[in-house]
Amino acid sequence: MAPFVGIVLGVVAAAVAVGLIEAGASSLLAAVAAVATLALLTRGLHLDGLADVADGLGSGRSPADARAVMKRSDIGPFGVVTLVFILLAQVSALAALPSATSPTALALTVVSAALLGRAALTWSCRQGVRAAEPGGLGSQVAESVPVASALTVLVVCIGLATASGVLVDARFAVTATFSAVGAVTAAELWRRHCSRRFGGITGDVLGSVEQVTFTGYVLFLSLGV
Repeated sequence: MAPFVGIVLGVVAAAVAVGLIEAGASSLLAAVAAVATLALLTRGLHLDGLADVADGLGSGRSPADARAVMKRSDIGPFGVVTLVFILLAQVSALAALPSATSPTALALTVVSAALLGRAALTWSCRQGVRAAEPGGLGSQVAESVPVASALTVLVVCIGLATASGVLVDARFAVTATFSAVGAVTAAELWRRHCSRRFGGITGDVLGSVEQVTFTGYVLFLSLGV
């Protein structure tokens, strides 16, 4: 059900961005507003997960000790730097879209990115992807989705991203398709690396997967438009 949540969040963020453009704001300000709205609606949950994973990976410690670093309430230098660059990447990529001439492109991109980010969560919670340790969010959802169901969700969400691109133009639809496939592939490779490094998935790893997918999609799309 996670992708449905992504659609709702994406629609709200897209509405804020398009509203600003219609009011005369720049595409850059609209992009900042979209990213900020998503962070506000989720209370920074996935961004926090990404920062924690960055600190865990940067610690260079054993899997158990790295997970201990991730559980701390503070944020380290690796987490700060990662958040700065990931947010800059998201905002700059969204601002690079032809939002000034076609606010629809920006709106559909935000919705599709939020949708695909949650589809990647579903895929990461498929059977066979174990949790790093008992307890915590990761262990509650790890291996909770049959592989066939997770794959179906992923394929449908990529198809929806393609369909949304058709509403802009044919070139945008093709770019959206390749961007969606590239984003979920990058997220899977990221998840595999984190699983090897930490001994499985955690709630923080899942949050980082969502952010990697979202960022990958908007980056690939901006480069191809």
